[in-house]
Amino acid sequence: MTVLEEPTAEVEHGESVAPRPVRSVPVPGDRAFLGLSRAGGTAVLVVFSAIGLFLAIRGAQAIAEAKLSFFTTQAWEPDTHHFGIAGVLTGTVLIALVAVTISLPIALGLSLFISEIAPAKIRRTLISMVDLMAAVPSVVYGLWGLFFLQGHALSVSRWISTWFGWIPIFHVAGAQPTNPLASASVYSASTFIVGLVVSLMVIPIQCSIMRESFSQAPAGEREGAYALGATRWGMIRSVVLPFGRGGIIGGTMLGLGRALGETIAVILIISPIYRINLHILGSGGQSVSALIALLQGDSSGFGISALMAAGLTLFALTLVVNLTASAIVARSRSGAESEV
Repeated sequence: MTVLEEPTAEVEHGESVAPRPVRSVPVPGDRAFLGLSRAGGTAVLVVFSAIGLFLAIRGAQAIAEAKLSFFTTQAWEPDTHHFGIAGVLTGTVLIALVAVTISLPIALGLSLFISEIAPAKIRRTLISMVDLMAAVPSVVYGLWGLFFLQGHALSVSRWISTWFGWIPIFHVAGAQPTNPLASASVYSASTFIVGLVVSLMVIPIQCSIMRESFSQAPAGEREGAYALGATRWGMIRSVVLPFGRGGIIGGTMLGLGRALGETIAVILIISPIYRINLHILGSGGQSVSALIALLQGDSSGFGISALMAAGLTLFALTLVVNLTASAIVARSRSGAESEV
């Protein structure tokens, strides 16, 4: 890009002059890059709009039939026109909240260790391993959770239910906490176990965003904290964490958006039920994405329209969560710094 400066009048008798106007003349390479960037951004908007429009058109019949009861009915019986997503939408949110509750402290601690504590050689290895976690297919996480993690997590579910079962969300119907020989099957295929598996899938997203935010904390503020006698943890607490607050919130919400749409792990592990189940340690649950994946092959006509309406709801929910997260990151100090 060629920058041209307009000539200005000389200063006479101590009078000040206006700043010299600067004009930029883009070279062909700059024009091409600008055009490609605009085309890419426009293509993303067009694709998202097309997806939303497609779901809205295909699901219009079911939405017109069910109206507001679509969001309050728990049963899923589109053949009898008695259907709704109250049960599966609740299950979707619970799975995502369990996943984020577990993943947030792990991602936060890991990102702080990578950006602030780990030596350079170990830092590069850890970054590669975290990025590799994001590349593992969902079905691998689902199979691992089904055949390995679930068996080891049953004892954790039993312990939580035994000591905190007085809290409604941790109560398990049919559990016998005082009987050491009682079957643990009442704890299997639960929202908690699925959320535990999904948490491993969202950790890379959260960790990457938090690590990027923490690494941009101003060096001057870091050195100022040390000059005032702060320890490393004191510097992290007073400089890095406040600076990266937007990244923490944004990364958490982006992880939430990722968890809301998880499908394979839910299908493989959870026992599907189409009603509201707020007891996360007990068997049974379902998510919107798993509902669509399980039933789309056997549905036709009005059933497909009902599934499209469910997909439209999930699409809108994840879109709102992700856009909110992006806005939070952009408004934070770290986000503003990265855009300069």
